[in-house]
Amino acid sequence: MSMAKASPQTSPGFSFLDANKEEEVGEAELAPPRELSWSRVRLQCRDAFSEFFGTMILILFGNGVVAQVTLSKGQKGDYQSISWGWGLGVMLAVYVSGSSGGHINPAVTFTNCLFRRFPWRKFPVYMLAQVLGAMCGAFIVYGNYKSAIDVFEGGAHIRTVPGYSNTATGGIFCTYPAAFMTKTGQFFSEFIASAILMFVIFALKDDGNLGAGPLAPLGLFFTIFGIGACFGWETGYAINLARDFGPRLTTYILGYGHEVWAAGGYYFWVPMVAPFCGCAFGGWLYDVFLYTGSDSPITRPWMGVRGCFSRKRQNQSQV
Repeated sequence: MSMAKASPQTSPGFSFLDANKEEEVGEAELAPPRELSWSRVRLQCRDAFSEFFGTMILILFGNGVVAQVTLSKGQKGDYQSISWGWGLGVMLAVYVSGSSGGHINPAVTFTNCLFRRFPWRKFPVYMLAQVLGAMCGAFIVYGNYKSAIDVFEGGAHIRTVPGYSNTATGGIFCTYPAAFMTKTGQFFSEFIASAILMFVIFALKDDGNLGAGPLAPLGLFFTIFGIGACFGWETGYAINLARDFGPRLTTYILGYGHEVWAAGGYYFWVPMVAPFCGCAFGGWLYDVFLYTGSDSPITRPWMGVRGCFSRKRQNQSQV
């Protein structure tokens, strides 16, 4: 992606100069217009902005539909409404963040670094933008539904999470496991859902397969809807560190208390770790059995392991 730089002579910021006054214009007035400076900043930070707003859109639709179903006590939707809402949120979020790849998920970025040569230097930037975007989306949803939350919880200063109250609203923003789930079950539920997600993403983006091209976001809509409808009950199918940790941190800031971390036997770390493991496994599985492209280490000798050792020996010899 490149952007042509307009010369001062053709720039709109200079086109309105009076020819009779050009000799009187000083250096300060010939400085680049402020809007051009912002254009350079926007170009430099576009990937981060793209992931921020994409993840924010995801949370606006996802948390928004859960809020509506929960706070209306099921009168304005049901569980399938939640699956539809999250599916739509992912689809629209990918359209919004298409310029950066539409990752909206640190585990997806991580797996692309592993198997699609995505630059590792961009990983921290993407992850930070995704988490901040998710937090922003959660704050907006909370502000929109605050009055309804006050009524549902029983007071403006009462904020509870699932497992600690029958009128908890903490589950609107982040996931909490079913009471019967063991820690192993919690991890496996998030692991398998994340693996399915990444396996399908690689399939949708693989031109050597059927591929989805510009319809990939629509394919992701049905993927997320299917994961929610078929695998979402036990842990809430977070499958995304940013989607869960960002709003969870938001609820802690808003006064939901230490229980946001302690609930479910300190479940909070599971949707932070399991998606990375699941997405990496799903990506590896797709590349081992189906992918024929040249950019994956799996398609190289010894699945890329041999190359890693050879590069290490080359670096040592150069030293």
